[in-house]
Amino acid sequence: MLSESLHAELVAFRRDLHMHPELGNQEFRTTAAIKERLEQAGLKPRVLSTGTGLVCDIGLAEGEHPSVPLLALRADIDALPIPDTKSDCPYRSTVPDRAHACGHDVHTSVVLGAGLVLADLHAKGLLPRPVRLLFQPAEEVLPGGALGAIEDGALTGVGRLLAVHCDPKVEAGKVGLRHGPITSACDRLEIALDGPGGHTARPHLTTDLVTAAARVAVDVPALIARRVDTRVGLALTWGRIESGHAPNVIPQHAELSGTVRCLDLEAWRQAPDIVHAAIDEVATLHRAKSEITYVRGVPPVVNDRESTELLRRAMVARRGMKSVESTEQSLGGEDFSWYLEHVPGAMARLGVRRPGERTVRDLHQGDFDADEHAITVGVEMFTAAAFLDADGSQS
Repeated sequence: MLSESLHAELVAFRRDLHMHPELGNQEFRTTAAIKERLEQAGLKPRVLSTGTGLVCDIGLAEGEHPSVPLLALRADIDALPIPDTKSDCPYRSTVPDRAHACGHDVHTSVVLGAGLVLADLHAKGLLPRPVRLLFQPAEEVLPGGALGAIEDGALTGVGRLLAVHCDPKVEAGKVGLRHGPITSACDRLEIALDGPGGHTARPHLTTDLVTAAARVAVDVPALIARRVDTRVGLALTWGRIESGHAPNVIPQHAELSGTVRCLDLEAWRQAPDIVHAAIDEVATLHRAKSEITYVRGVPPVVNDRESTELLRRAMVARRGMKSVESTEQSLGGEDFSWYLEHVPGAMARLGVRRPGERTVRDLHQGDFDADEHAITVGVEMFTAAAFLDADGSQS
């Protein structure tokens, strides 16, 4: 079990991060705080070349090449550009329009705590295998800071990668696990429609852009849904439509933006062509010229079977059978998926809902908060995983 003193330290660390959230690629204070604490434990973390985020090996001398593949534990460290709306909370964000509303402060504290425990075990000669800590910046910035971390050598020597993500639907003390896809692909779409405007009394002499934009908004998602197997869950959802300034003027310009999400990896690879074709068809029908910006986001996180089983056995070893529950595939995106293009791994859904609490404080909302008992749960799961082979036998 995690000591009360370390739990208290990690809670204080998490609350400090919560009060000082930083956006992607701006996490300088956060990076410095993590680095300082790891160095206090006798470790030698390396800040990524971008200046934020860091990696830290436990059980390896500096410059030593691992004789066995490393187990890596990943946390994301950035916050969201939204206000913290919690009231009567002593650790609410002190930065306007910035909040740790996705639980990255919890993820960071979990991996830090696991690192401190494993470093202590290594100092006592009890760590069975080397472990890498990976604190990644810019998860919320498409296509994700994982790509930069990979380019910076974060996966060199790594044989397996594990992570957690806060889940307010799961009670604190438990984790949700799933073999196979656990998140979805997520891309961003921007469309500009143009054409000659005019007076609303004479729409037949114009490109009626408001109507064209409305038809794109309605018809394109319907077309997409009929051009792929419905089981792949390819869905376009709009978040913004803008056009016009006066009620009696047909505008010359309209804009739409939204997200494209997909449950299936192969369908995600085909999605840009499918979406482009559907937009072109509808826009042409309404005599509008379309300019499409399709921003590739992240593929689905696909959990490796052995890694998922490793997390399950680790959790059962520390918390018992009832601490693990099955979870559904989410339509949310996560750049942890980029790592799994290179190495096997798995992400667990870390329960953060207070027992008995009826209100579910959803992710990416200003009132999001977590039951901090989840930090101890995550640390215990990760440290147990470091002592278990993928088949569950003791190392």
